[in-house]
Amino acid sequence: MTKRALLSMLLLVPLAAHAATTPSVTLHGATFSTEFATDDATRELGLMNRKELAAGHSMLFVFPDDEPRSFWMKNTLIPLDILYFGKDRKLVSMQLNVPPCKADPCATYPSDGMARYVLELPAGTAARLGLKIGEPLTIDGDPGTVR
Repeated sequence: MTKRALLSMLLLVPLAAHAATTPSVTLHGATFSTEFATDDATRELGLMNRKELAAGHSMLFVFPDDEPRSFWMKNTLIPLDILYFGKDRKLVSMQLNVPPCKADPCATYPSDGMARYVLELPAGTAARLGLKIGEPLTIDGDPGTVR
């Protein structure tokens, strides 16, 4: 094996390892890279002050228990689909095309049932996928923080 080929392989291994560990979620056959919000600080910050959320990307909020959840769009600059999932990772509720909050007080967007996971996607994604209540969510990556 030439030095050049060996060097190329050594450079590609870390990239492949990174790709294999990138957190993702799969919903209705579509996979999205995701950021996890698993503690109070990251859940509170969420997607605030971001100017975009690219297609194929998401944020997954993971809570330690099941209860009715309510989200708001304070300081969130982009419209979102907010999807609520129970402890069994089945879709229990959707708030679609939620607009950014332009002035206080900001509206809240509650779940229609008990939720442990909340997935935020770019607005219009749920409609594009044809999501229905009961859809399963698959979560890959970041073991140890996903319950």
